[in-house]
Amino acid sequence: MPTKNYTKYLSIILLLFTFTLAFGQNHTKFKVVLDAGHGGEDPGAVKNGIKEKDIVLDVVLKIGKILESNKNIEIIYTRKTDVFIGLKERANIANKAKANLFVSVHCNGVKSTAARGTETFVMGMSRTDTNLDIAKKENGVIFLEKNYNEKYKGFDPNNPETLLGLKILQEEFLDQSISLASEIEKNFVSNDGRFSRGVKQQPIWVLDATVMPGVLIELGFVSHPEEGKYLDSNKGKEEIATSISKAIVSYRNDFFNPDASERNTESNAVISDDNSNPKTVNSSDSENEKSTTTYYKVQISAGRKKIATKPSNFKGLKEISFEKEKKLYKYFYGNETDYNSCKKKLEEAKKKGYTSAFIVTFTN
Repeated sequence: MPTKNYTKYLSIILLLFTFTLAFGQNHTKFKVVLDAGHGGEDPGAVKNGIKEKDIVLDVVLKIGKILESNKNIEIIYTRKTDVFIGLKERANIANKAKANLFVSVHCNGVKSTAARGTETFVMGMSRTDTNLDIAKKENGVIFLEKNYNEKYKGFDPNNPETLLGLKILQEEFLDQSISLASEIEKNFVSNDGRFSRGVKQQPIWVLDATVMPGVLIELGFVSHPEEGKYLDSNKGKEEIATSISKAIVSYRNDFFNPDASERNTESNAVISDDNSNPKTVNSSDSENEKSTTTYYKVQISAGRKKIATKPSNFKGLKEISFEKEKKLYKYFYGNETDYNSCKKKLEEAKKKGYTSAFIVTFTN
């Protein structure tokens, strides 16, 4: 790729991150949208007189009450009463609020009375193209503004490079969503003694349509005799609300920094060789000759668990490095100065089974 295209590509990515920070991050308070599923004429799952819409509303209001005691957190509700709100409007509420996090609360219900347990869903990457279509459509309003070329230099909703940037941001949101979902499920098990069905990726429209990290929580099965009673009890609702609230606060502490001045101006990248010997590279070091060079790596996975970077742990791939961002470990394959070479690494990673892998740019 010519140097001119490198510059253009990086400019687009930087602009996209600027848009995302301005749109999705409030710099004074951490904004959480709490979405109680169903409502009004839509009762959701119903069994033995227990209605999903009532349980989730009670839980959401309890979560909100707990979080509102924290002066650094602002709560936005999609509904606070028994009314029906369409999926599109729920997403619009979150997007217009420029929220930092979207949490949708639901209950399960099936014909079988044996099914039980909690589960938390994050955006399914199988819907990435649909999500990008939504972003492209919504961003199309730019063309209706006067002097849009000057206002949004380099940003073209019809440009494949722009959409690539959006996909990178989506992947970042997915990492953070998985982190929150994992914490929620962990709290359900350790704090409340619940049975967890785990964290799952699923193409859920309301998660795809919100431009921020988000999760959809299934609190349990109203169709299960014991679990249904627990969900409908005040004790159960209090425990559930507390566990979710704690996870949200933990997420805020891990990923939200309201004061840019608090950020460490020195970028410390932890790099490991195949023998798992980590070393820290301080890119603010004036002696670091590579500090002004752009590098490309393939992000293949992320999680809270630290994994030795030997090939056997990464489906035979070598040249594995990682970075720790708060409590999240991000694992990368390759370290290229040429974008096209990194694209080959991306193809290799996908052939190994890392189908959601994507390219990340490092500068300084």
